[in-house]
This record gives sequence, structure tokens and C-alpha cells, in this order.
Amino acid sequence: MPLYPALRPLLFRLDPETSHGLGMAGLRLAQTVPGLTAALAHRHLVDAAPLRQTLFDREFLNPVGLAAGFDKNAEAVRAIPALGFGFAEVGTVTPLAQPGNPKPRLFRHSEARSLQNALGFNNAGMAALRRRLERAYPAPSPLGVNVGKNKVTPPEKALDDYETLIRGLHDLCDYLVVNLSSPNTPGLRDLQNEDFLRALFGLAKGITTKPILVKIAPDLDPGQAVALSETAVASGAAGVIATNTTIDYGLLPGARDFGGLSGKVLTEKSFRIFEAVAKALFGRAVLISVGGIDSGAEAYRRLRAGASLVQVYTALVYEGPGLPRRINEEILGLMERDGAKGIAEVIGSDRWGGF
Repeated sequence: MPLYPALRPLLFRLDPETSHGLGMAGLRLAQTVPGLTAALAHRHLVDAAPLRQTLFDREFLNPVGLAAGFDKNAEAVRAIPALGFGFAEVGTVTPLAQPGNPKPRLFRHSEARSLQNALGFNNAGMAALRRRLERAYPAPSPLGVNVGKNKVTPPEKALDDYETLIRGLHDLCDYLVVNLSSPNTPGLRDLQNEDFLRALFGLAKGITTKPILVKIAPDLDPGQAVALSETAVASGAAGVIATNTTIDYGLLPGARDFGGLSGKVLTEKSFRIFEAVAKALFGRAVLISVGGIDSGAEAYRRLRAGASLVQVYTALVYEGPGLPRRINEEILGLMERDGAKGIAEVIGSDRWGGF
């Protein structure tokens, strides 16, 4: 019998941040015990040639990644791949350490298999993240770093924060993600405009050749999302991650009126934005889909729509560490059903009429 279903009621009696802290402590411990990450990988990792692909000059063993927000400070970079993830994204990191918003700021909506968070980029800052990455990179699997501005940085100085982060971290990751879409930093989403994207990627070109992606909000109009994504790619972005959490509180009865909703409640809203972006940009940029993915069937839908990769986070809270393996095994089953020999045959198949 899987252990997590038995532990979950106990964990759910605790404050969500406390539960998360226990999970992170377990992963940190796993990195210190000889042979334990290898044992975890043997249990959780699906190593199947049909799932492999090469992106950003790294091989991804499978398309299922851990989204930003779980390991904000790069404390478990060596343990996370052992849970079966094909890649991981750390952060969001800001130039200076910041405590985030006042507690309580993370809430479960268990019946809806969703979370509501108003964390506010709580993290130990760039210097601390860099020190950890210097010990952990190159990582066992592809690694992204998600970057954002400090809360106290005024909008007119936001570009300086992103320049600091790109300069300070580009050599210790496989790709960077510019986070302009969290609802928990005042004014951040206002930076989702074409002028800022052009300035940002123009600046980034002079700093690094590392791939840089932009993460967008699900609350944009689909046309807006497409226009922003096209501007980002035309300006030098290697890809788009769609989407972040939503502030559409009407999706969830009983939701608080602050923070962002994630999980099952976000599934269709996120997919709608992702598909609009994929129709415009598939084949021109790497597309990553995140938001309400909790099964192989949902991941497969995103892959067929044009995602090269998918990410999960909230579903991990409800399903536990067996989730990546289950999703990957279900994807393999769907590929076999459709006669796909490799993941490349699946990615974007709805865009060109495959299967």
C-alpha cells in the first residue's frame, strides 16, 4: 500500500506551510543519506526511451517537471529528480531576501483539489540561491531558475532586478524563467506588456546565451496572451510557460479574495490560454504547460496541444510523490494506444492533425 495516502490526513491537520516544510526537510535528509536518492529513483523514475527528448542542450528523461514555488531556495536539487521528475524549476528568487506576505498565506481547498497562495516570493535571496547552486549544478536532471523582482522595487526599477538575477544566475542553470505573472507581488503583472518584454530580452541578449522563457498569467485575454508571447519570442525568448495561478475567485466557492488559485480549479482556464499560445507559437518556441495537471490524460492533452514539457505542483500535495511515475506511465500507455513510438510524435499532434 502506498505510504502517502496514509500520511496525508496527518499532514493535512497541519498548516500547509508546516506540511511543506516537513516535505522539504525529508528531501534535504534524503540527500545526506548514502544511497537513498538512488533507492528513491529506482522506485519513482520511469526510464523509458520513448519519453526522452533533448531541449536546451540537455536530455530530459521524461516531460513531467516540478514547477517553481516548491523548492524556492534550491535546497533539494539532487533529491527532486529521484521522485521521478524529468526536470525541476527552483525559485521564484529575488535579488534580495524577503519574508513574503503575512501569514496565514497558504490555504488548502481539499474538495476542489486546489490551493490558494499569497506567499509573495518568500525566499532567501539570490546570493543564498547561488551558493547552493554552486554545490549542486550541473544537476542530475535539467534545472530551471525562476526569477522575479523584489516587492520593494518600484516598477520603473524592475528591469534592474531582472538584470541582476540574470547576470547572477545564468551560469548555474539550464534555463531561466522571467516571472511576470504572480498575483502576489504588487504591480508585477503590470510588467506583462510588450515594451517591458522588448527591453528585458534586449538586455538579456547582452548577458547570456542561456535560454530564457517568460511565464504568463491565466487571467489574460487569449488574444493578449498570444500578443505578449509573440513579442517575447520575437525579442529573444526561447519559450513560454503558461500559466501561473489565477485571481478568478469565482471559479471556487469559498475562495478568499487575495492570492492565486492553483490545482484542479485552474485546469480549463490554464488550458484555454495555453492552447491559444500554442496555436500561434508551436514550432517557433519551447512551450511548457502548467496549471491543473494531475493525470497522464491531462498531461497528454497538453502535449498534443503543443507542450514539449508539463509541470505539476498542487497535484503533488494531494497525490503524493508517486504522481510523476503515475503520469509518465499513463503517458506511455496513451502513446502505445495511439501508436506513437516517441514523445516527438505526440508533441503538437493536435496542431498538425496527427493521430
